[in-house]
Amino acid sequence: MGCDGGTIPRRDELVRLKKKPETKDKDAERLYRWRHCALTQQKLQQPIVMCGLGRLYSKQSVIEQLLEKEKMPEACAHIKNLKDVKDLRLTANPAYSAEDEKNAPFICALIGLEMSGQFRFVALWTCGCVFSERALKQLNTNVCSVCQTPYTEQDIVILNGTEEDIDLMRTRMEARVARLKAEKKEKKKSKAVTETVVKEEPGTSSTEIKKSKIKLPTVVKPQIPANKRELLLDPLASDPNAKKVKKDYSVATDEKATEVYKSIFTTHESEKKQERGHWITTNPYYY
Repeated sequence: MGCDGGTIPRRDELVRLKKKPETKDKDAERLYRWRHCALTQQKLQQPIVMCGLGRLYSKQSVIEQLLEKEKMPEACAHIKNLKDVKDLRLTANPAYSAEDEKNAPFICALIGLEMSGQFRFVALWTCGCVFSERALKQLNTNVCSVCQTPYTEQDIVILNGTEEDIDLMRTRMEARVARLKAEKKEKKKSKAVTETVVKEEPGTSSTEIKKSKIKLPTVVKPQIPANKRELLLDPLASDPNAKKVKKDYSVATDEKATEVYKSIFTTHESEKKQERGHWITTNPYYY
């Protein structure tokens, strides 16, 4: 049955052993998470956004998914609109090129560490600035060192964190949403208070309060002299030549007109004795 030539079989040749599970390349997995969109698994494209749990996405992919009204994957189910993601302000790595696989495309804005996953990175939900966790701890302030925007501990989001970090980010996200809703309600209440009328005092009615508050300006009627009042009623009264325009005007009764001027018209006494029409008028007897 074989083995007759003095060969000694090994145990793995005689006994079937269980195959060891294939181990993932941790470095490759880490680089994949930092360079690919968590929604479409494609390479990240600017602008890059993050969700409240610290995952990275291409903004265009998120918008397309929301417009198509398709169900988000379970890992992204908390994204319901664009308010659930935040635009990131990333610092480009000058040593990175499109075909480079060693260097990371982005670095820390404060101390220059590469954003490749070897170091923990965080982002601020208030402004979207990205730093390494080491730099943020060294500063120990509540104001962003890049844009001077204040923030709280709830606004710090760990990017691509572990499962424990994701649980912590979920609690911070829920607390942040509750805080924003409370602030919105307070703004509405303050706005409503400014628009409402002051409470009524005892013994006074609402109409009296409104009358006391709304003071209309008193209109003073100007006193117009009699001569100017006539000018306002009849603007032509001050013009002596304008009297001739009126219907009751007659040349025969005009004191300033001369007799020669009056004789031109048929209303003159000399014209009453003539039997034929005047030479100036359009009387058909003249023609």
